[in-house]
Amino acid sequence: MPTAAERPLEPSPRLVRRKRRDRTEWWTETVGSLPPVYGERWREVDGRAYRSFDPSRSKLAAGIARGWRGPVPAAGERWLYLGAASGTTASHVADLVGPSGAVYAVERSLRPFARLLAVTERWPNLLPVLGDARDPASYADLVRPCDGVYADVAQPGQVEIVRENAALLLRDRGAAVVVALKTSSMGRTRTAAGHLERAEDELAAFVDLAPSVRLDPFHRAHYLVGGTERPAEPPAPGPGTPRRRRATPRAPPPR
Repeated sequence: MPTAAERPLEPSPRLVRRKRRDRTEWWTETVGSLPPVYGERWREVDGRAYRSFDPSRSKLAAGIARGWRGPVPAAGERWLYLGAASGTTASHVADLVGPSGAVYAVERSLRPFARLLAVTERWPNLLPVLGDARDPASYADLVRPCDGVYADVAQPGQVEIVRENAALLLRDRGAAVVVALKTSSMGRTRTAAGHLERAEDELAAFVDLAPSVRLDPFHRAHYLVGGTERPAEPPAPGPGTPRRRRATPRAPPPR
């Protein structure tokens, strides 16, 4: 069992904090197998394998290290990961949801997707999806309704991309929304703080926000923002009323 300085954290018992004299380390109990994904350290405690969750390599880890109090992927959940790249953070999210959960990892660029495929061979609950996060309808048939969405997409309309995916692919009530907001990709018409304020205003339209955290010094001009999605407003009666769409549960994509 972890020592008093190595306690699992709620709401994810698969996330372990390890206190050292000069620093605090974060580890995820892994469902994958060696070799490491990005050079991270591995250790075994009581027959369980753990991987170091490096804040300098993962914005989610940086947010946790900086005191993020919003949603964190938990055991048994299904998460949609937008902008999975080569799988650095996506593999840790797969660790956090555990063997009974799943992560749909969406990436549009072929080169990082090829590296992501190699990772998914060792993480059975990490399901690769070659697709553009700006067009969730193109991969909706591959994704079962999810408990949360984590987005790391360096696009000007980051919040709108997340909102469209959430409306189509998250479950109806209480789903989690977490965005690694890159303000330098949002134009030069506002300061980083101004971009953060605008993103929070946009998210607040459909999410009960947790306090945002700044990811410096790990990731410059980045913030972790998000919270818990509110249920959609019921549509007014009448012909032609637009309804919020949800993906029909389907089988996971073939591996």
